[in-house]
Amino acid sequence: MATADYKDKVVLITGGAQGIGLGMAQAFGQAGAQIVLADADEEAGGEALARLQNLQLQATFIPCDVSAETDVVALIEKVKDAYGRLDVLVNNAGIADPFAGKLDEMPLSEFDRTLAVNLRGPMLCAKYALPLLRKAPHPAMLNITSTRAFMSEPDTFAYSASKGGLEALTHALAVSLAPDRIRVNAIAPGWIETGPWQKESERYEPQHTREDKAQHPVGRVGEPQDIAEAALFLCSEKAGFITGQHLVVDGGMTVKMIYT
Repeated sequence: MATADYKDKVVLITGGAQGIGLGMAQAFGQAGAQIVLADADEEAGGEALARLQNLQLQATFIPCDVSAETDVVALIEKVKDAYGRLDVLVNNAGIADPFAGKLDEMPLSEFDRTLAVNLRGPMLCAKYALPLLRKAPHPAMLNITSTRAFMSEPDTFAYSASKGGLEALTHALAVSLAPDRIRVNAIAPGWIETGPWQKESERYEPQHTREDKAQHPVGRVGEPQDIAEAALFLCSEKAGFITGQHLVVDGGMTVKMIYT
């Protein structure tokens, strides 16, 4: 999976302690990067750090709620103090399983909290990481959105809105930060199975039916490694002519027509 593109580079991954974030952290680490995991779940963060260190990868963990400005300021200050640089920012932290109920039953607090983490968080991280990214020779920012930015299941108002907003924030940042040579792109994952990449208390063995797999033209459900491969490319110098774009990584699920 890994290449040598990230030797000695510093990569900050929010929501990096579990699931897709942890998969990306491992991949960037295997590519030579020094990884900073930021996550609000300290139990998961400790386990993730041990996992990466057991693989002889360079990593640190910093607790952080990305929706809290003070937390984000402290996070970037700690990165600056520890490394003095930042080459790649991956905005992955998000509430993946928010309230899913009827519109007239949804508490406003649930909507606000989801947007605070999934959309306000990436904005805050981008804002406060900017001075460090400006100093990097080939800086890159990556936002992890979702295919739910383009299509919806019923009663997923907050999640879909937050990911749609993050798609728009991606191209706004790409245009705005172009004078600073900072490329900004997004990956929109589809169904990614993260069971084996959770903390121990929530880990499970995936069980996928034939129908689950058949929904995907490639014939299987996605894995964190699939997103990691795309992330390694988009944040590398090999993607130097790509900015303001989103890459859908979903096994073809969103282009398959389904009739009922």
